[in-house]
Amino acid sequence: MLPRFVAFSVLAILLAGALPARAEPDKALAPIPGPTLALMAARDTTPAAPLLLRAYKKESEIEVWKKAGNGRFVHVKTYPICRWSGQLGPKTRSGDRQTPEGFYTVAKSQMNPHSRYYLSFDIGYPNAYDRAHGGTGSAVMVHGICSSMGCFAMTDKVAGELFAIARDAFAGGQTAFQFQSFPFRMSAANMARYRTDPNIGFWRQLKEGSDRFEATGEEPVVSVAAGRYAFAPSKDPAKEAEAVAHHKSEEAKIASLVEDGSAAVRTTYSDGGQHPFWASLIARGVPVGDISRPEALAYAGQEVIVIPARRRPAPPAPLPEAVWAAAIAPGSPLSAQATRIAGFVSAWEAPAPAFAPLATRYAESWPRILRASLDNDAPAFEPIEAAPHVAQVAQR
Repeated sequence: MLPRFVAFSVLAILLAGALPARAEPDKALAPIPGPTLALMAARDTTPAAPLLLRAYKKESEIEVWKKAGNGRFVHVKTYPICRWSGQLGPKTRSGDRQTPEGFYTVAKSQMNPHSRYYLSFDIGYPNAYDRAHGGTGSAVMVHGICSSMGCFAMTDKVAGELFAIARDAFAGGQTAFQFQSFPFRMSAANMARYRTDPNIGFWRQLKEGSDRFEATGEEPVVSVAAGRYAFAPSKDPAKEAEAVAHHKSEEAKIASLVEDGSAAVRTTYSDGGQHPFWASLIARGVPVGDISRPEALAYAGQEVIVIPARRRPAPPAPLPEAVWAAAIAPGSPLSAQATRIAGFVSAWEAPAPAFAPLATRYAESWPRILRASLDNDAPAFEPIEAAPHVAQVAQR
């Protein structure tokens, strides 16, 4: 993957216009900016190629992915979210101010060129999963300005660019694109950190779909079974094997991080968050349109440690053989000291045990001992006289 354009080239975005642009008459027909077209070309894709969007709430970012000439989706560009609302976790009801999480579908009919918030498209909440869990609400949008009550507010110019990218994908023949919304980047490290969160079971389902997409480069085929997200196997056996192996590898990484003492945290918000890019511009007085609950941003992303991190002590390094061999060798100080102990016989000076040639694994030694006994080759032993007090007890 190309490096995420999180820096977003401040100059490029300002040149594209971070300011509100409600006066543009043909805003819905505005072309995709030239720098973005250049990024597409560099990734072997085109404006008409199929589109997929991925959103991350904690990082406040939306990624644009396009299908390349080799058939895989490739990352093209990352956009900063100006405002999202609520907490990490799914949206469950109308009015809860939660920005949704899950796998959604955006059809051409969900594009709104006449939005009150410059330009917008409906992500498709509630989907089948949300409805299976009693989710209510509607009209959750990706739109302009910087105000959110459950939507992804992007500022006007960024919303306009996303609108143009989606419009050209539809013009190229795509009937609907997938919108993936996650609480955070679905890395093994994040899954270990949030393992005690009440939403972790739901997030593990999202992780499975995310892993599948990243392993195969294919849009996941999503359904809902028994109230859970389900993902169809890839039609390509090799890609399916990659998906299964990647997910198992991620699960192993999570287990290893937990075993090694990774901290468990919860991240809380007064009411959602904002990307630092926009916070920096706003602090310098750059207008971005209406901002919802700006006072809440002072309390965004507060981490609460549930389980402190603990570091597993590293095992002591083994003493090199050359060191300990020299320490106990004949003539060494340690050896000279040991020989002063009455009756001490060093291992290399002691006679070999009677059965030393036979002392191997039991499965090998017992037949050999038996054969030696039958052939009268076994070493002879003198009986050990019983101690007097033992003999007295035996006579009783």
